[in-house]
Amino acid sequence: MTHFLDINSTDPAALRAMIDQARRMKEARAGRPKGSPDDEQPLAGRMVALIFEKPSTRTRVSFDVGVRQMGGQTMVLSGSDMQLGHGETIADTARVLSRYVDLIMIRTFEEATLLEMAEFATVPVINGLTNRTHPCQIMADILTYEEHRGPIAGRKVVWSGDGNNVCASLIQAAGRFGFDITFTGPPMLDPEPGFLNEARISGVKAEIERDPLRAVEGADLVVTDTWISMHDAQSARERRHNQLRPYQVNERLMAAAKPDALFMHCLPAHREEEVTNAVMDGPASVVFDEAENRLHAQKAIMRHCLGV
Repeated sequence: MTHFLDINSTDPAALRAMIDQARRMKEARAGRPKGSPDDEQPLAGRMVALIFEKPSTRTRVSFDVGVRQMGGQTMVLSGSDMQLGHGETIADTARVLSRYVDLIMIRTFEEATLLEMAEFATVPVINGLTNRTHPCQIMADILTYEEHRGPIAGRKVVWSGDGNNVCASLIQAAGRFGFDITFTGPPMLDPEPGFLNEARISGVKAEIERDPLRAVEGADLVVTDTWISMHDAQSARERRHNQLRPYQVNERLMAAAKPDALFMHCLPAHREEEVTNAVMDGPASVVFDEAENRLHAQKAIMRHCLGV
């Protein structure tokens, strides 16, 4: 069974093949109406279940459109529709869904939910996001960087802010794609040490630098994300702002990176919090190319999982 659960559980050659296929599929669509089908219809006759315990804009739209462009159909299910893990075990849900659909994408809270779904499903399962990782986003980020600057191998990437699930997948990608990664943020929001250690074992530099200006010296790419989760209480919001304010990506920070450094953010952004308008809308920003590339990267991921 070919699941796509995490960057570090996928073979580097397979990851590279997905990025290359995503680029080819994007190029083949150049100039077409956005809703038009692809020439290739590898998902014709296939049904894909899209499960959302967590709400979503980009993940829902990009997966739904991607399936349709490739000739398949989608069934979108929310957590309230399914009561996942409550009225029925996750294992039984996986077994039942596998009788109806060809592929399952799940966007959930706990990693354990994803892993149990994958263990008991008899169709491929894709990690659309968990509290721990977000591999589909990072595949889009790799595609975006290489579109603008060529191979990412050997480059320096800096994450500024909260060592969250997107940061975790970026660190995993460093080891798989061969780029160096520096985390800059407050100690209480560090990424899991295991992520950094795994990257180091692969032979790349994976460092923590508390001074954000020093961290971005020589950086080819600067990445951040929101400081606040949609589920955080007000007290947590105020604390996070105090902790992360020194790590805002602003013009001063970007000026300390390489002159041609790019800026990425997975969106949605809280403008003038984790990133200023000047950076978000400036020449270094590729955030909207990055958002579009969720569509192309995920189409390649689905084809990889289905072997088509």
